[in-house]
Amino acid sequence: MNGDHDLLELDRERALELLARAAVGRVVYTIRALPAVLPVSFRLDLSDGGGVLLSAPAGSELARAVDDAVIAFEADEVDGVDGSGWYVTVLGRAQVGPAAGRTPGAVRIRIRPELVVGRRLPPRTDRA
Repeated sequence: MNGDHDLLELDRERALELLARAAVGRVVYTIRALPAVLPVSFRLDLSDGGGVLLSAPAGSELARAVDDAVIAFEADEVDGVDGSGWYVTVLGRAQVGPAAGRTPGAVRIRIRPELVVGRRLPPRTDRA
């Protein structure tokens, strides 16, 4: 199994480029002090200070739990055969606001990237 020393660290710009290619990621937050992970569709917005944008039903547990909280967001692409690929994690404060008329009953969640960590995963050299 590859250790952390085998992972190639990506600079912020390259990590965000890869993140922009992904269609689905995972938002990581807490509910009553317990960790929660939810797969979500998203888009990367590089205007206005940037951010990961997702939508959720207004009043949903997700929208209530992340409003003004520091949360994590992760997306990746991994080859199922050799394990090569990449992952990007964004940490930042979430802001919940109106969905700008796009979807009735929905809110927009913006995660402002305070820390962006990206790594490239090399192909596995061992076969279990």
